[in-house]
Amino acid sequence: MFLRLLFLLLLALNLGAGAWLLFGRAPARVVPPAADPGVPELRLLSGQPVKAAARVPSTPAPAVAETCSTLGAFTTAVDMRTAMQALSPHVSRIQYREEQVSQSHGFWVYLAATADREAALDEARKLAGKGINDYYVVTAGDAQNTISLGLFDDESNAQNRVAKLQQLGFPAKVKQRVDTEPAYWVDYAVKTGAPFDWQAWLPGRSDLQARPIDCF
Repeated sequence: MFLRLLFLLLLALNLGAGAWLLFGRAPARVVPPAADPGVPELRLLSGQPVKAAARVPSTPAPAVAETCSTLGAFTTAVDMRTAMQALSPHVSRIQYREEQVSQSHGFWVYLAATADREAALDEARKLAGKGINDYYVVTAGDAQNTISLGLFDDESNAQNRVAKLQQLGFPAKVKQRVDTEPAYWVDYAVKTGAPFDWQAWLPGRSDLQARPIDCF
């Protein structure tokens, strides 16, 4: 009885080992082709390293040559903005600049300020006694007690007035009146060689002048 059981046990072990050898291994994986059908396979030659293709730098497009000018001077900001609006559609770039300039407001003829108002009125009476009635006694400000004897646009006229007063014994003087005021310039750029006439867009502005400048 014992031998029979041992025989059956050994038979079962053999049958199990055989089944494992026959069915237990996984089937070999099929490797897909390295290239599509009809396309030659790429082969790496032994000992030949693969080199990356050299990158050719792109050549930048050439810049457009431009010519720049400045136009002015404009005496008010409103006048300057009107000009910029007229020129903007016809230029490549445009901007404005503000400067402080000295502006002459004529030549002033006067008698120097006296010590007080009474002395100034006394000088005024002397002028009237000589037939000079176009004067004004300044009553306030930095020129208080000064006697104004006229403002002239032309310096030669002012000097003639001074000479006549000095002949009558009055120590008249002349002084140019200069104030600092803003002035505006419009800078613009156009393509070199392209026809451009700013006067076509700003007719009647013969008071303005255009001159070349470095491009901005």
